[in-house]
Amino acid sequence: MEYLEFELPIKELEEQLDKCEIIGKESDVDVSETCKQIEKKLIETKKEIYKNLTPWQRVMMSRHPGRPYTLDYIKALCGESFLEMHGDRNVKDDKAMIGGLGKIGDQSYMFIGQQKGFNTKTRQFRNFGMPNPEGYRKALRLMKSAEKFGIPVVTLIDTPGAYPGLEAEERGQGEAIARNILEMTRLKVPIITVIIGEGASGGALGIGVGDRVLMLENTWYSVISPESCSSILWRSWEYKEQAAESLKLTASDMKKQKLVDQIVKEPIGGAHTDREQTFEIVKNAIIKSFDELKNLSPKDLVKKRMEKYENMGVYKD
Repeated sequence: MEYLEFELPIKELEEQLDKCEIIGKESDVDVSETCKQIEKKLIETKKEIYKNLTPWQRVMMSRHPGRPYTLDYIKALCGESFLEMHGDRNVKDDKAMIGGLGKIGDQSYMFIGQQKGFNTKTRQFRNFGMPNPEGYRKALRLMKSAEKFGIPVVTLIDTPGAYPGLEAEERGQGEAIARNILEMTRLKVPIITVIIGEGASGGALGIGVGDRVLMLENTWYSVISPESCSSILWRSWEYKEQAAESLKLTASDMKKQKLVDQIVKEPIGGAHTDREQTFEIVKNAIIKSFDELKNLSPKDLVKKRMEKYENMGVYKD
């Protein structure tokens, strides 16, 4: 297991606990009391560290290499029922944006999300989770298909941003994202959005308009990444921690500003420490959100969604 810099005290205690257990197995010395003391200290240390994470540490957690990605969630939630769909019917199939039909229990959903890779080869194949315009057009095609058949949409956000290359701009990156935002505001089926990792800029917003927006505890959602913000304001990445603090990008910040509807708690240590528990928590959150939306008529659904987004940023003196 990989440890982040601020997790090194946990690593040290876990190594001590492992050594203590090995001594107990391989010798006649009774070390059970020592092991209990180390285990107790380990639990206390974990609670103390994860209770007081800084915004930058949350960003680091969201990027942990062991953290589950979109396809991991879909496979856990749907099992063998997931049918992936490909192509935007115009240019090509974007591997950074995946989508398809799947079932949670007896209810069908259209799942759409950005997919990152887990090693050098798959990261290149998935373009590091940065979709091109055809990725957003594929997502829109799938959302329109879901609307046609009355199937609710679940979007899973995990991207460092839309691909900023010249060819992406030539094929209309900004227009594709803007079109998705427009069409999602008036889609006549429930939309449940879950931020499972990084939620950066228009790359996230292109599939981020939802009736219910859920945000995992150790994720971030912002107009720009802390590193990019730091490089623009200070001409250096050295101030990324200060930028993360100023951007108010954590789940608690987003909830306070009423930009997301619910914070989804993760196991202590993050989603990567107990994947099965994380999948179960997310599944229950999706089911609960759909139960709250399923009896609304298409007209009421669109009306409430529009009102929700129109009220964002409004304040009174």
